[in-house]
Amino acid sequence: MSQKKAIVGVDVGGTFTDLFLFDEAARAFRTAKVPSNRGNEAAGFMQGLETLGDVKTFGSIVHGTTVGTNMLLERKGTRVGVITTRGFRDVVEIARLRMPQLYKMDWDKPRPLVPRRLRFEVSERMGANGEIVQPLDPASVVAALDRMQQQGVDSVAVCLLHAYANPVHERAVVDLIRRHAPYLSISASHQVLPEIREYERTSTTVVNAFVKPVVDSYLASVERGVKGLGVDAPLMVMQSSGGIARADSARAFPAWCIESGPAAGAIGAAALGEMLGERNIIAFDMGGTTAKACLIEGGEPRLTDEMEVGAGLNIGSRLLGGGGYLVRSPTIDLAEIGAGGGSIAWIDRGGALRVGPQSAGAMPGPACYARGGTLPTVTDANVILGFLNPSHLLDGDMPIDAEAARTAIRTHIAEPLGLTLDQAAHGIHAVANAAMTRAIQAVSSEIGRSPRDFAMVAFGGNGAVHGATLAAHAGISDIIIPPASGVFSALGLLFARIQHRLVSVYWQDVDRIDCAALNKRADKLFGEAAAMMAAEGLASSAIDLHLTLDLRYARQSSEIPVPVTQRPVTPTMLADAVEQFHQEHDRTYGYCSRSEKVQVVNLRLRARGLDRQERLPSPNALRTGKAATARTTERRVYFGDKGWITTPVIRRGDLGDIASAGPLIVEEYDTTIVVPPDATARSIAGTVRIRLNGAG
Repeated sequence: MSQKKAIVGVDVGGTFTDLFLFDEAARAFRTAKVPSNRGNEAAGFMQGLETLGDVKTFGSIVHGTTVGTNMLLERKGTRVGVITTRGFRDVVEIARLRMPQLYKMDWDKPRPLVPRRLRFEVSERMGANGEIVQPLDPASVVAALDRMQQQGVDSVAVCLLHAYANPVHERAVVDLIRRHAPYLSISASHQVLPEIREYERTSTTVVNAFVKPVVDSYLASVERGVKGLGVDAPLMVMQSSGGIARADSARAFPAWCIESGPAAGAIGAAALGEMLGERNIIAFDMGGTTAKACLIEGGEPRLTDEMEVGAGLNIGSRLLGGGGYLVRSPTIDLAEIGAGGGSIAWIDRGGALRVGPQSAGAMPGPACYARGGTLPTVTDANVILGFLNPSHLLDGDMPIDAEAARTAIRTHIAEPLGLTLDQAAHGIHAVANAAMTRAIQAVSSEIGRSPRDFAMVAFGGNGAVHGATLAAHAGISDIIIPPASGVFSALGLLFARIQHRLVSVYWQDVDRIDCAALNKRADKLFGEAAAMMAAEGLASSAIDLHLTLDLRYARQSSEIPVPVTQRPVTPTMLADAVEQFHQEHDRTYGYCSRSEKVQVVNLRLRARGLDRQERLPSPNALRTGKAATARTTERRVYFGDKGWITTPVIRRGDLGDIASAGPLIVEEYDTTIVVPPDATARSIAGTVRIRLNGAG
């Protein structure tokens, strides 16, 4: 393997740490899958690196992690204090006054990450136009810091009114903290999120402060461990937006990396689709705990400007928020639901079969893992139904106890509901599929896109097991199973480009905009972006700069981003942007009004490196995979209404480019592909392409 040419992707999940190594010169790859070490994720990271071979050949390491997400879900972050303008102490608790479940009268709002006694007011006031209404009183800040010290606060979120318009007071507070309490970790809203909307800015800054010390410590530990192994390579971290940046950026602003791990799979699916000529894709990622869906349109994953961590997928609409901790940051638009291979099946008080969101995880895991688990899971059901090998997974590395799976489902589901074992197992499988179909609909039909116009890329350890059935439910005819499907998110990390996103508030009616002033503001963003990318080691010639305008109708509370393709911005370009806004508003919400006034709220700039393509494996380079020698067997598989069918079990290498009729089971080291009856499968450029018969 050539010196300094290997690129490594490391995806640390809650159950497993997946690794993918690609050697540019040899066009060779290697994969690994090791258990994650909850509480000491850096240890699993190091263990995985050592399994890949000579670490001194690593040229770069790209990392995706759910450490920050798990801290929020489990509320195991650091002790945070808030410094805010007098009168705004309760902004983070009042939130948006929304209820995600309208008819659940016993629903409780999530407890604030910072209790009221740790939210401190200081004397100052900034106007919305950036003018100082009341000067900052330093004594009030020092008094707040003294009380924080008494309360054992370790991290502070500074969120002063209208700091996006003029951050002079926040900067003064930060200086006072560094002088009087230098041990505190600091998150200031004008750096984390310089945008209008007090709750969104405060919540995002609080989240950043809540996870920052732990993420900072974790990434510092990883960097030390990497250097300790003798690796002379930069550590890059995936951001929620799908770009990567150096670890020091993620350590300072971990709120930008909350969806670090899941974003990698969407980026990989988009890049794979580009190689295959499929630019419209629904990416479906099913792991052990959750399933995620993402819309990729025109080759780009759809972005959203905010997310709620821990809110789940609301049964009514994703627009009904309020159930989680809000982070306003450019994020790949993922619909996530608690249905994975380890999701536990149970019976509710009304006697209905439910699946998830509770998960058996890796330990004790599904009953069939024989690690002490006794509760029935989706994986147990898939073993009984014949979708998964009843004796082992991972090419024999993981023994499977099918009898334990039968006992768990018979005891907890079949007998209480008066069902046969087959009916109970298929019911678990079907309920999980119904939940995951909602995730697919949430990123497509709920925003005015028909799933029929998209192909599905299914990956993750369980994505290829359920992908074809879900596609049929959603009306999708083409399913693509990528190479290295079970560790595809780790591979997806290698497709990401260095990226930074900047925002500047520019609130003005479009018909009153002075283009010279707007271009001056945009030029300032371009200059800041160039400096940030230079710090990443990229010259201006290696950077793509993409400007968008956040547009909305007057008096609306949300915006739609519209791209601006050329500089400087002219009145004609503004008019074109407004027309694009009307069209997208109509497409997404079924309504537009060209007679209404349109406003610009923000300028956004994406700076992205152009160095991706030459360092990536093509699907053909991955054809060998970890597959063993070709072998063909058969087993009985339960396909719902069609009953039990004796089904061939083959390896990926057994598939040719001529379509093979289903049913088929394709077993690989890291996943199992289920090709149902009335479908065909073939191998194209290292991928498995499933076509549902009768589809248009």
